[in-house]
Amino acid sequence: MVTLTPAEHAALERLEERERPIRRGATIQRENDRASEMFVVRKGVLMSSMLLDDGSRQILRFLFPGDVVALSSLVYRETPETLSALSDGIVAPFERAALSETINAHPRLAALLLVYSQIERAALTDRLAALGRTSAKARVAAVLIDMRNRLRAGDKSITDTFTIGLTQEEIGDATGLTAVHVNRMLRQIEEEGLIARENGRVTFTNERGLLRAANYVDRYEGLDLSWLPAAH
Repeated sequence: MVTLTPAEHAALERLEERERPIRRGATIQRENDRASEMFVVRKGVLMSSMLLDDGSRQILRFLFPGDVVALSSLVYRETPETLSALSDGIVAPFERAALSETINAHPRLAALLLVYSQIERAALTDRLAALGRTSAKARVAAVLIDMRNRLRAGDKSITDTFTIGLTQEEIGDATGLTAVHVNRMLRQIEEEGLIARENGRVTFTNERGLLRAANYVDRYEGLDLSWLPAAH
C-alpha cells in the first residue's frame, strides 16, 4: 500500500518488541476493562465483539496479522469492545506513551493510522448496512469472501481454497443469524455451485457468482493515498 522508510520500519518494530502468545478462546481485552494497552496482531486471527443486553454476542470484525487493534484505548478510559483469539497466535502489546513517541517522530505513520481507521470505518458501515438490509445468504457469502481476502493479504499462496477457522456459531454472531440458519445458508451456497467444502476448508468454485450473491465491496481496494505526507 505504502513503501515505508527504514526509520519508519524501525519505529514500527519497536512497537512490536514485546510478544504475547495467545491460545484460541483466550480473552485479550474485555469490554469495560480499564483501557491501557493496544496491540499489533503478529500471528493468528482475533475477533472484536460486544455483549448485547439480552446476553447475546455481536462480532464486530475479524482481525488478522498486521492489524493494529484496540486503538480505542487512546481515547476512552474503558474499553468499548472485547478482543478474543479465534486461533492460537501472537500479539505485540504497546502502550499510549510508545505510540505517542512514534507519532511525534514519524508524522506519516500517524497519517497511515488515520487511513487504517477509515478503512475499518467503511468496512463496519458495510456490515451495518448488510445486517439491516441484505439477505442471510448475502451476509454469509460476504463473511467467506472477507476471510479469504484478508487471509490472502498475509499469505500470497492462498488462491481459491482456504481454511475458514470459524464455527457456524461464530459466523452467526458476525451476521446476526443462528448457527442453524448459517448451516442452511452454507449448504445453499454450496448447492448453487458457488463454493465447495471439505474438512474445514472452503474452495470458491464460482467466485464471480459468490461476489454477486454477497454484494461485497473490498475496502482495501480503490484507495487514494496521494495526500500522504512525503517520506523524510
